[in-house]
Amino acid sequence: MTKDYYNVLGVDRKASQDDIKKAFRKLAHKYHPDKGGTDEARFKEITEAYAVLSDDKKRREYDTYGQAFPGGASGAPQGGQGFGGFDFSQFQQGFGHGGVEFDFGDLFGDVFGGARGGQTRAPRGRDISIDLEIPFKDAVFGTTRTVLIAKVSTCDICHGSGAKPGTELETCKTCNGSGRVHETRNSILGQFTSVRTCTACDGSGKIPKEKCTECKGHGVKRKEEEVKISIPAGIDNGEMIRLPQQGEAIKTGIAGDLYVKVHVKPHAIFRRDGSNLVMDLPVKFTDALLGTTVSIESLEGKTLEVKIPPMKRAEELLRVRGKGIPEGNSRGDLIIRLEVALPHKLSGKAKKAVEDLRSEGL
Repeated sequence: MTKDYYNVLGVDRKASQDDIKKAFRKLAHKYHPDKGGTDEARFKEITEAYAVLSDDKKRREYDTYGQAFPGGASGAPQGGQGFGGFDFSQFQQGFGHGGVEFDFGDLFGDVFGGARGGQTRAPRGRDISIDLEIPFKDAVFGTTRTVLIAKVSTCDICHGSGAKPGTELETCKTCNGSGRVHETRNSILGQFTSVRTCTACDGSGKIPKEKCTECKGHGVKRKEEEVKISIPAGIDNGEMIRLPQQGEAIKTGIAGDLYVKVHVKPHAIFRRDGSNLVMDLPVKFTDALLGTTVSIESLEGKTLEVKIPPMKRAEELLRVRGKGIPEGNSRGDLIIRLEVALPHKLSGKAKKAVEDLRSEGL
C-alpha cells in the first residue's frame, strides 16, 4: 500500500518546500535517537517522506503515480538497503559517500553539531551593555562621553597573535592548519561527521612557538579600556546606542558590540514632548489681563524676549519656533504654558480695585 507522505509529515499537498522542511525538522528532532526519540520506525518513515517530497522531480512523480521512480541523482528508495527497504546512502552527501544533495548540516545542525548549510560562522566576541546617565541639555544638543570599561580586549603586546614578539607561528597539529576539527559519530543511520572550531588554535590554524607572556598565548586579555561614546542630539531617555566591535575581543574572529543605554536626568524647568520643549511660566493677574513682555532663559542659555498678549483664559500656550529638540536639519518648538498666578493676600487698596472690577462685571 502506498504511503501518504504528506500525512506522514503533517503537511498539505500544496505545501511549499519551506513548509515541508520545517515540518521535517520538527518531527526529526522529536524522533531522532540522538535526541532521545524511541520510535525508530517513525523516524525512518519521516525521513523517507522528506527524501521524496523535498526533491521536486521525485515529488512530481509521487503526486502523479503514487511513487517516485529510480534513476539518476533523484533515484527513489530501493529495497534491500538501509531500514525497511529505504536507501539511506542518499543522505551521505557531505560525509564522503556521494549520493543526492541532502544537507544534514541544514536540518540537523543542533543534533549533530554541524553548522547550517555545512558552513561555519566566524567566531564573535561577547556583546557588552552599560548604562550611562547624562544631563537633559546634553540629550537635547548631543555630546561626547569617555567611559572606562573592564572587558576582554586584544593584547597590546602580541596584537592578538598570542605569540611572543619576535617569534613565529607554526601550523596547529590538532587541525593541521585548517582551524576546524572533524568528528565522526556512529548512529543508526551510519556514521555522521560534524565540524567544530579547533580549541587548540581557536580556529586560526596557527599556534605560537613561544606564547606571549602578557596574555599567555590567548591573544586577548581582560583589562580596563577607555571607550569614546558619541551621543547624538535629540536622544531620548531609555534609547540605546550601538558601538560595533567595541565589545569583548576574541583571538580569532571579530569583537562583539557595545550597547549603551542612555538615561536622561530630568530638567528643573524644561521637559520633552516629542520634538518640542515645554515649560511652565506663571503670569501675574494684571499681566494676564493687560499683556506684557517677559525675559526667559532658553535651554542653551540665551535670553529670549517673549511677548504675552492679554490672556482670555486662565491657561494659555505660547509657541516659540525653532527652540525645541534638534531633529535632522531643523528643530522643534518651545511651548510656554502660561498660568495665572493669583496673589495669596490683597492689600486694602488692591482689594478695592478688585471690587471695582467686579462691579464692572469682570
